[in-house]
Amino acid sequence: MSRYCFSIFICYTKGDTAYFSAVSPSVMIQKMKRGSVILTGKLLMTASTFGHIRSFHLPYLREFQRLGWETHVGCAGDSTGLPYIDKAIELPFQKQMRSTSNFHAAHLLRKLIQSEQYDLLIMHTSLAAFFTRLAIKQLRHRPRTVNTVHGYLFDTSTPYLKRQLLLSAERLTASETDILLTMNRWDYECAKRFQLGRKIEMISGMGVDFARLDHATREDGVRVRRELGISDDAFVLLYAAEFSERKSQKILIHTMSQLPQNTVLVLCGTGDNLEACRDLANEQRLENRVLFPGQIADMGPWYRLADAAVTASRSEGLPFNVMEAMHMGLPVVASAVKGHVDLIRDGKTGLLYPYGNEEACAKQVQQLMNDKALRERIRSQGRKGVESYALQAVLPEVMRKYLQV
Repeated sequence: MSRYCFSIFICYTKGDTAYFSAVSPSVMIQKMKRGSVILTGKLLMTASTFGHIRSFHLPYLREFQRLGWETHVGCAGDSTGLPYIDKAIELPFQKQMRSTSNFHAAHLLRKLIQSEQYDLLIMHTSLAAFFTRLAIKQLRHRPRTVNTVHGYLFDTSTPYLKRQLLLSAERLTASETDILLTMNRWDYECAKRFQLGRKIEMISGMGVDFARLDHATREDGVRVRRELGISDDAFVLLYAAEFSERKSQKILIHTMSQLPQNTVLVLCGTGDNLEACRDLANEQRLENRVLFPGQIADMGPWYRLADAAVTASRSEGLPFNVMEAMHMGLPVVASAVKGHVDLIRDGKTGLLYPYGNEEACAKQVQQLMNDKALRERIRSQGRKGVESYALQAVLPEVMRKYLQV
């Protein structure tokens, strides 16, 4: 019999929003004996790396703790100093799906979930979500589960065998997915078509804390330009992303060969493909026009130094870098892939080009360079277009779905 038959569901409100929390009778009785009623429980949140949690989910962990939840986080990497958690569990997740370390992580998770008796399990990133759900497969008593999809790693353009493999992994674990939250239209329709969760809904991403960028001034941008040795008359393109095959920085480096000499591309970030991209820039004799400043903690001044933002990603969920750039008033030139097309209306709130088409990308950039009125119009409409993705608007929506029965 399901454990939910033995749970008490408590409704409480925050503003105009109702939340629900499942509490076992034994815990309720213990709390009532101490003179208080518990409205919360125990949470396990998993992701591939603690870095992912730091980047996107601290506001949610803070909110769970504010509501009285005990918060555990299980990931690979360094958890040192991670705030808003009661317990960090280091798991041996590896990027390669078939790595034996991932199956070992699933084994560890199964034992952990059985011993800790969590009330809620929230999963992030495709790899961690799959192995976490694999861990609870056929468990007699398991927590309620929420799979937050940050962008399936496949679409209609993905090679058939790879697409079928990744889709099969999602279908295998669909029965362990009580609530599935998607961030873009393609993922939502795919999840509905193949019934990849018991309940499937869309959210407006995880919410972007735009306020942490607003401190940056135009003078900050000028200062960083000078530190980088960029001339005042240069047209600066900015792309902040992990260096990976999916993010496709190489496409932008090739594009630079087709743009005027006063165009500068700034590629912020780190990752497995960083050195290969450096080598490509040198081979193309672009070492003075393609800059690699590394990982940037405070992106505000870097958005201020740029004239436009670019992205060449193969696919996205709902990308923070695009939303941040739009909020900071940068016109965006983006590959026409899922995630991007959910944010950008071509010619209105940004410019799109077919993925991998360097000539089309260069043409869109040159259109921005040559048309000041277009730049200004896109700046204005783009900024308005992302207001609904602000953290203060999205967090209550996502929390309501996390806590719903």
